[in-house]
Amino acid sequence: MYQTKLTIKDTQKAIKIVKDDFENRLAKSLNLDRVSAPILVLKDGVNDDLGIENSALSFYLEALDEHAEIVQSLAKWKRIALKKYGYHLYEGIYTDMNAIRQKETLDQLHSLYVDQWDWELIIDEKDQNEAFLKSIVRKILRVLKETKDKIKTIYPVLTDEINEEIHFITSEELYFLYPNLDSKAREREITRQFKSVFLMKIGVNFAEGLRHDLRAADYDNWNLNGDIL
Repeated sequence: MYQTKLTIKDTQKAIKIVKDDFENRLAKSLNLDRVSAPILVLKDGVNDDLGIENSALSFYLEALDEHAEIVQSLAKWKRIALKKYGYHLYEGIYTDMNAIRQKETLDQLHSLYVDQWDWELIIDEKDQNEAFLKSIVRKILRVLKETKDKIKTIYPVLTDEINEEIHFITSEELYFLYPNLDSKAREREITRQFKSVFLMKIGVNFAEGLRHDLRAADYDNWNLNGDIL
């Protein structure tokens, strides 16, 4: 069970410090510009259903005579924005996304309300490979570690370290390591062992049709995706 090390007041202060620091470091590392994100999108396929049909909150906009949805993810919107705003190869954008996910499974890490960084980078077709993916993952992890090191100087009670040496593993390989555990328990076990893990190929079916987790099929390449744990 998670035990907080800070008061609610200090937690709010720490969140602001972390967000500001991480934002600046990530933008510099990946060549990103900050843009404003929508909270609503028209019900025209731009929103992400998170792999769950009709999961977005929707309503009628009388002023536009259109149906709109509360954002669940900006995965598609970001790609449209990159083209609309005139970005070029190896340029990108990031935004602070606010979303509502009414069908989210709630726990210490997941809420109905989502406030998260979202970013997108234009890459070359030749970059669509695991080597390039891993290079980006290492850059992000380095930024996370630098931000964690900074917040520790302000709140020394936050003693946990981020291991910059990340372990890469596919969802299928993870399943065969711990076949008797559920997907979240497998994640906890591998992260307990290696501290920093990139779990790849999420959404791919394996072992008699099983899969680690849902991923939307209309924008996410299940062979070149993953989560940093």
